[in-house]
Amino acid sequence: MGYILLEGGAEFGGDMAKPDRCALELAGGLDARISIIPAAAAPDDNHQRAGENGKRWFQSLGAANVVVLPLINRLSANDPAIVDALKNSQMIYLLGGFTHHLGQSLSESAAWQAMLAAHETGAVIAGSSAGAMVLCEYYYRPAADEVVDGLGLLEGACIIPHHNTFGKNWINRLKQLLPDTILIGIDEETGMLNCGPDGKWQVYGKGKVTLHAKDRRQRFKPGKPFALNAME
Repeated sequence: MGYILLEGGAEFGGDMAKPDRCALELAGGLDARISIIPAAAAPDDNHQRAGENGKRWFQSLGAANVVVLPLINRLSANDPAIVDALKNSQMIYLLGGFTHHLGQSLSESAAWQAMLAAHETGAVIAGSSAGAMVLCEYYYRPAADEVVDGLGLLEGACIIPHHNTFGKNWINRLKQLLPDTILIGIDEETGMLNCGPDGKWQVYGKGKVTLHAKDRRQRFKPGKPFALNAME
């Protein structure tokens, strides 16, 4: 089984080098096959620019084998060439942007099944902001004020990205909508990676990870391992 990297936003700069370098090492080093999925940036026609930003970022970290896959919607999520590329990827990175578009594009698609297959054989599945949100059991659509089923890679959880800025405004509402779910607040320029002892999560980057469950809250600084069941 591979690893999961969840990031809170403001990716591709600053302290995000710390979690991304760790993920690269786990994926197989600088020669690992990295695939970037820009679908979340497609609704405002920003996917090409966003994808190239991601490619340049990982190349700046020394990665030698980075591609931006043209996965931008439901149709392309079932393209055989894209599916084959995902199956052979060692790290798959979901960009941020429009959360619901990304979730609906990947849900029950051949591309998502390929990502799961790659993860089972050791690949790192990573996402920032919207890309992290859809990987959980649930994600929040603030514009519609509703919770939607996510892809379920991380069960029993819902991500609050940009937790140190606008994301913190979602906390009380999400506690009402998901009273029995762990809410994971991730600050910008911060990531959490399940690479610690016994699969515990490690915090990397500039900020903190905050777990919310009912009336309890617990914060974790970079370098401090934690388990998602720490709130139980």
